Amino acid sequence: MSDADLEQIRKARLAQLQQQGGGGAGAGEGGQEEQRQQKEAEARQSILAQILLPDAADRLGRIRLVKESRATEIENRLIMLARSGQLRQKVTEEQLKELLNAVAETQEEGKIIVSRRKPGWDDDDDLLNL
Repeated sequence: MSDADLEQIRKARLAQLQQQGGGGAGAGEGGQEEQRQQKEAEARQSILAQILLPDAADRLGRIRLVKESRATEIENRLIMLARSGQLRQKVTEEQLKELLNAVAETQEEGKIIVSRRKPGWDDDDDLLNL
């Protein structure tokens, strides 16, 4: 299939979905919201493709598989740096690792505190004297 054929199929499918969702007002609004989110996601991917080297993009993809929230946070920081003009060249994998370490240091993990009872205060000892 050529690109023109794929584009025609996409347009036909989009028209079909719009006709199906056009009956209810809520469905149309939901479709618009979904389209807006899809456009935002495409814009993010386009920006990231421009500012990341392939190795760094692969690493970010692997991070997304494990922890999507962390990957989204890193992407947001990278996009912010790119928009503010602080990135002079494409981000390498090493630079991405440094950014990950910086983010990890700023995030505080929830700590689990285990409080143990003192040996003399165990209520089960009373059952031994029966």
